[in-house]
Amino acid sequence: MKGLISLLVSSLWMSSLQWGGDFEKAKAEATQNHKFILLNFCGSDWCGPCIKLKKDIFESSDFEQYAASRLVLVRADFPRLKKNQLEPHQTAHNETLAEKYNPQGKFPFTVLLDAQGKVIKQWDGYPTSMNTLTFIHDISTTLDVAK
Repeated sequence: MKGLISLLVSSLWMSSLQWGGDFEKAKAEATQNHKFILLNFCGSDWCGPCIKLKKDIFESSDFEQYAASRLVLVRADFPRLKKNQLEPHQTAHNETLAEKYNPQGKFPFTVLLDAQGKVIKQWDGYPTSMNTLTFIHDISTTLDVAK
């Protein structure tokens, strides 16, 4: 019984993909595991479309299942509320990423990159026509062409 409970708890924990904040680690992991990087710029506590994109697409089981074997996920968050502020080093890191990959400061803004950090595709905002399956299809098609 104890083993079954441990298995259930670990499977629940494992089912939720982790979004990292360290781009250099993400590049290393992508290189090592032959994956691509999905970098998402968001305002987690003020940007309505960002919150909706996260809930509707990024937290869906279909996306998590797809991403687990193909993508390293990185979130560059720019919260505004004092209680949600990031550590200063993380804020500086996110600002550096924004200077390079999101200089116009768009939110949400999602970028698909290769393991070296080269941009393959970008998504500006959260279009009403986007759903989990169309997003996965868009990524798959883009990766097929990039190979």
